[in-house]
Amino acid sequence: MSRIIPFDAYRPRPDLVDKVAALPYDVYKRAEAKEFVSTHPESFLRIDRPETLFDDDFDMYSQEAYDKARDVLREDIKNGTYIREDKKVYYIYELIMNGRSQTGIVAAVSLDDYLNGTVKKHENTLAAKEQDRINHIYNCSAQTGPIFLAYRDRSLINEVVAKVKNTEKTYGFVAEDGITHNVWVINDPADIEVIKDEFGKENNIYIADGHHRAASAVKVGLKKREENPGYTGEEDFNFFLSVLFPESELEILPYNRVVKDTNGLSEEEFIEKISQICDVKKVDEAYQPAEKGIFGMYLGGSWYELKVHDDFKSDDPVTGLDVSILQTNILGPILGIEDPRTDKRIDFVGGIRGLGELERRANSDMKLAFSMYPTSISELFDVADAGLLMPPKSTWFEPKLRSGIFIHEI
Repeated sequence: MSRIIPFDAYRPRPDLVDKVAALPYDVYKRAEAKEFVSTHPESFLRIDRPETLFDDDFDMYSQEAYDKARDVLREDIKNGTYIREDKKVYYIYELIMNGRSQTGIVAAVSLDDYLNGTVKKHENTLAAKEQDRINHIYNCSAQTGPIFLAYRDRSLINEVVAKVKNTEKTYGFVAEDGITHNVWVINDPADIEVIKDEFGKENNIYIADGHHRAASAVKVGLKKREENPGYTGEEDFNFFLSVLFPESELEILPYNRVVKDTNGLSEEEFIEKISQICDVKKVDEAYQPAEKGIFGMYLGGSWYELKVHDDFKSDDPVTGLDVSILQTNILGPILGIEDPRTDKRIDFVGGIRGLGELERRANSDMKLAFSMYPTSISELFDVADAGLLMPPKSTWFEPKLRSGIFIHEI
């Protein structure tokens, strides 16, 4: 059973939501974040990345930084930028990109479901990245960046969502990147009970994106439990802010690879080696694989189709992933990239950037590129259900959930 409950969010005034809502804190490099805040002074990014309000040499991980985030958030609440919901509700959050819509439920998810494995992971987390968000959440006494969760469709939840989406929106705006964001409040007690009961029947919820934010929120909750030994389990710190999307609404984009060199091989020698693993065919234009088991490759100004031989495929949920096949058979043994998490000779390019970005990188700071067929949501579920982990950079979700639209005070 899952415990996924309504909550009383702080949320922006309707006339300010488009100015406040910000991309996740970790999509920006430091200089980019500071530049953005300088031209968008109301953006929530100044709270998510408080070092943007200081000089360039300021220690972004100092206590002063986290205190600043807390103070700016509290000032925004005090001056009316944020309003508090007057009762516990669910929210509907719809994002539309290039005409494609995905709609999720905004809710508070039990940290015990994370601890007992009901909320399933498919990635490891890094302690250093966790610590920053732990400090941010703890000092702000609030969770500000929602976790992107997925679940298998439940028809009764879909019916409630469809009904409420026919009512007046609470928010509706188009961000600078062209993505539409729509929000509705689910405040009918009967609808709230349907959603709560339906989620309560679900034994498997999956982290799609936001593993570090989830781990950090849970660790803050555990710290709060230690500080409050008489806790009941109903306090807000026992839950973390999430947006839950049904499987049918989600699309994973490819996560492509670019490589610095061919590991001392000539182009001809390299192609000869990969011909032992794939059928290699030169193609006339930029190549995006249309099915699993095929890669595109850009090398020496030309595109190739690489069709993996059956002997190198697998039914295993992890080793059978295209990203695993590429790593195990080409990147590692032929190109000498044994650990893609640390090797500086490889970089990763989200599919949202297109094939032109792969060509640009291969023609500038890199040598060759691989275009991937995207990992499917069912593959993600299979890996998580097996208690396994995906290779790094296996999935790219787009569009990104905005921070600052919903704040869960703890």
